[in-house]
Amino acid sequence: MNRRLVPGDRLVVATHNPGKLAEIAELLAPHGLVAVSAGSLGLPEPEESAEDFAGNARIKARSAAERAGLPALADDSGFCVAALNGKPGVHSARWAGDGRDFTSAMQRVHEAAGNAPDRRAWFVCALCLAWPDGETATFVGRVDGSFVWPPRGARGFGYDPVFAPIGGAETYGEMEPARKHATSHRARAMAQFAAWLAEAPPSA
Repeated sequence: MNRRLVPGDRLVVATHNPGKLAEIAELLAPHGLVAVSAGSLGLPEPEESAEDFAGNARIKARSAAERAGLPALADDSGFCVAALNGKPGVHSARWAGDGRDFTSAMQRVHEAAGNAPDRRAWFVCALCLAWPDGETATFVGRVDGSFVWPPRGARGFGYDPVFAPIGGAETYGEMEPARKHATSHRARAMAQFAAWLAEAPPSA
């Protein structure tokens, strides 16, 4: 099977989250890859049963690739707070409930952290590229910063309004999208993916 992706290839983005899809599609655009959402193909969301980001990304990517018969790229990412021993972590979406209410999720983090002096927080993104035969490649990015309260800004999605990366005063919710995309956890994982695209050998 050809392990090389070239401009014009279709790549299933294994997510049903519109914000995440838009962000990944924008990051893929410079590479000429055509993003096709799992939702548009009617693919189900598999149970994310792994205990780490890479494992959950692998589950989603393999499921989408097998069902679609196309290479698939899955993202598993989350917000981690030092005062909560890294929670919500891989359960970041679950903290938002079935309705994906991240306003409530951010409030829950705030209440759980209380007045803890340790405000360190970080975002992690694991990207997994899978082929229909099950082979995978994984790329992980991380950005460190702090948990801020109250939430600031209406840009981005998820926990963006309560995270300020190291070296900046703005939260991801306040930041211009181009600035966030240049330095985010997802951008860092995508940079590794882009390096792989440049180095991947053609099939024999």
